[in-house]
Amino acid sequence: MSLFLYETHLHTSEASACAVFSAKEHVRYYKEAGYDGIIVTDHFFNGNTCIPSGLPWEERVNLFYKGYENAKAEGDKLGLKVFFGWEANFDATEFLIYGLDKAWLLNNPDILSWPIEEHYRRIHEDGGFVVHAHPYRIRPYIKEVRLFPKLVDAVEAINVGNHNDTFDRQALVYARKHKLPVTAGTDAHGNERRHSGMAFSYEVETIQAFIEGIRAGKGDLLKPR
Repeated sequence: MSLFLYETHLHTSEASACAVFSAKEHVRYYKEAGYDGIIVTDHFFNGNTCIPSGLPWEERVNLFYKGYENAKAEGDKLGLKVFFGWEANFDATEFLIYGLDKAWLLNNPDILSWPIEEHYRRIHEDGGFVVHAHPYRIRPYIKEVRLFPKLVDAVEAINVGNHNDTFDRQALVYARKHKLPVTAGTDAHGNERRHSGMAFSYEVETIQAFIEGIRAGKGDLLKPR
């Protein structure tokens, strides 16, 4: 049976300060690697962004969105699905946000002032989906592991960027304890030797279809390869 592969966690040099590959380079790589789609999840303004902070909100959002737009244009040319998301950061605790769009960001210029509980209440009210990214990662910039099982919709159980399988195993145990769906992703920046993602038995056409598939447990975790 054919499987359809999707990268769920990816950063472009257009919007993420830590990224090595541009949006187009990512698309070309994943197309050649046999993937069927990617979700662009650049670091938002409260994370490792490269978007200047002193600009008007609309200009900042337009620049942030370039990573996705450039990837989408290249994906349309090459036949690779490209979906939009972002990675939000709260004192080094990070979350992948799926299911919302540029218009939602433009309509919420005060988003950076919201406490974490309000942040995810509003995201859920408007149909967004929240994945706790690499919840057990330990780094010098991460002061503590903070878990929010009542606020998130899923847990990232495989993150290649962790470079530590123990973190992934802890995340899987946490997800099972709280009966949360799981995802897998590379945390791609462009310099990885291994990649992960989600595998489906059917083609995923929209980000909402991806979310529904995760909720229903229809996607399989792709072991790093």
